[in-house]
Amino acid sequence: MSFFNYLQPTEILFGVGRLKEAGEVAARFGRRCLLVTVPPFPEFEPAWRRLKSVLRKNKIEVEHFDQVIPNPTVEVVSSGAKMARKFRADLVIGFGGGSSIDTAKAIAVEATHQGSCWDYLFFRKTQPTDRTLPIMAIPTTSGTGSHVTQVAVVTNPEERNKSALYNSRLFPRVAIVDPELMLTLPPYQTALTGFDAFCHAFESYITPKCSPYIEILALECLRLVVKHLLTAVKKTGNLEVREKLAWADTLAGLSIANSAVTLPHGIAMALSGLYPSVAHGQALASVYPAIMRYTYKSATEKFARVARIMNPSLQSRPDKEAARLLGDELEKFIKDLGIKKSLKELGVIESELKLLARTSLVLPDYKNHPYVVSLQEVEKLLLQSY
Repeated sequence: MSFFNYLQPTEILFGVGRLKEAGEVAARFGRRCLLVTVPPFPEFEPAWRRLKSVLRKNKIEVEHFDQVIPNPTVEVVSSGAKMARKFRADLVIGFGGGSSIDTAKAIAVEATHQGSCWDYLFFRKTQPTDRTLPIMAIPTTSGTGSHVTQVAVVTNPEERNKSALYNSRLFPRVAIVDPELMLTLPPYQTALTGFDAFCHAFESYITPKCSPYIEILALECLRLVVKHLLTAVKKTGNLEVREKLAWADTLAGLSIANSAVTLPHGIAMALSGLYPSVAHGQALASVYPAIMRYTYKSATEKFARVARIMNPSLQSRPDKEAARLLGDELEKFIKDLGIKKSLKELGVIESELKLLARTSLVLPDYKNHPYVVSLQEVEKLLLQSY
């Protein structure tokens, strides 16, 4: 067995109804809390009210920053950080999907450091310090895994660039995973976030950086998503299925925190940077089949194993054949989820495909793929996905 490391400092409180423990948990870190969410909408307001009530019952003052957007920008983070400083927040709670949790993490850095969160991206010499505010994460979707990772993804519209802060100080101190909070998530968002969890687990598994520990977590996530995601899309109020997917999402987050995402994520990040209206899960769904068909020969055994999870009838087929068919299985899965769209349908301009290809190789994600592509190969994959 090879050497490997595993770090997971986030305390996970998992189970139906555990939102009620948020006040007691938050009180460990202070009495002044900045709550970070998307703007108000009817389906989610009851959950906000419950959380605020729980916090205030524990004598915690709450300031609510409710301006999070999909693919959160540096401007959004700066607005939240300004509010946190003015309020003198002791901690930050990200309550919502990955965008809300990522925004909370970036706010926790910018509120206590000079400059903006963009000055603390993963490749810069200057990194977040112990001054970073304590972070709590309470997810209301099952897809990004951000509640158990050290990553905060941020978009800079001026540069048309999407990048990430990556530092162990961004691990939430506590994650409260209450599947009851996911019951109001609409079918399309359920499909996109669930597919994102699938991608996190799959890429964590196929990368050469995968460890025996990650393999266990990632494969269990894949089994759960394949078995339950379509049901959740069709029956959004099924609590038992939501519980399975919440656990799958957590497993996927635990996987990427100690393994790596690969080529599809590099492309999807670049795509959302250039076209911020494109949801991350949708970007992944648009390029996944082409990438699977092109690179399966570089990790035949692992691709075959996932193909058999998706279609048990492939158990009797040789690894090479099962691996080759994974692209077809994924395309069918994506279609059944209702998220099959080409890059053209997403509004990508054909004349910008070469730009998208170049920006897809800015982040190091592509280097983690079992097959490391060239710029020309990325251009080819994008044309196939167009």
